[in-house]
Amino acid sequence: MAKIKKKYQSEVPKFIRTTAQILEKISPKLATSFAVKLFTTPIKYKLPKREIHWYETSNRKKIKVPTIQKEIVVYEHIKNSTYPNVLLVHGWSGRGTQLVKIGEALLEKNFNVYSFDAPAHGFAPGKQTIMTEFIASIQHLEAIYGSFDLMVGHSLGSMSILNSLARGSKTNKIVLIGSGDKIEDIVHDFVSKVGLSMKIAVKLQEQFEKKFNEPMSNYDAYKAAQKVNIPALVIHDQNDHDVSVEAGKHIAKHLNNCQWMETKGLGHRKILGDKQVIDRILTFVGYS
Repeated sequence: MAKIKKKYQSEVPKFIRTTAQILEKISPKLATSFAVKLFTTPIKYKLPKREIHWYETSNRKKIKVPTIQKEIVVYEHIKNSTYPNVLLVHGWSGRGTQLVKIGEALLEKNFNVYSFDAPAHGFAPGKQTIMTEFIASIQHLEAIYGSFDLMVGHSLGSMSILNSLARGSKTNKIVLIGSGDKIEDIVHDFVSKVGLSMKIAVKLQEQFEKKFNEPMSNYDAYKAAQKVNIPALVIHDQNDHDVSVEAGKHIAKHLNNCQWMETKGLGHRKILGDKQVIDRILTFVGYS
């Protein structure tokens, strides 16, 4: 099998890699089951101090998403019902308060700001989830609140926004930060960092496709991007070690109305609080 160019990287604890490698030697079936569980289990981090104020000043509510029968936690910052609405969508192992600096800046410019803890993230119940549940959550919030004027996503959140739009959601503009582009690359890199062989990557992919009765590639973000005609701002850092900048460039190439911003030295998460990034977002949505 050809060597896969790594676009998505992250450290995995040594004991997990050791366990995975032992399981593969004993039984590829057990190793695949172990990989599936890891792949669908986000890490719930403690709420950082910088996000506490945003959490405490929000109107919080649990909402059940009927199509997946799971609960999400929604955060509302509403200034005036006549103001435009923005939806912020966090990434894998993120939370609804993670885009706090972007949210604060938009709130100051008279946007009503909505965000949510996706299933099994933040304060939402559950332990396992997948991207299709992010998409279902976005679409259910749209059904409740109406179409959002702006959507801002980070990482998997960006991929979920593109897939939601490709499947019928509506918005006027989108901002995509640190987004992945191909599901197969994500799977391959995940299996690699866990210490398993590419044979397990194939088995993991086959298991998901059998369960959901469709190719995982149907959710490639760059493919969804081809169906999106609204103005888009794609932002990615040269030094993003979780998702390569090449993934962002690939998405930007397939969008029909795209602006590109490339940063340096911010990585995958610091980019969310950078002043130049936030200023560019405000300019993009009509404020200088």
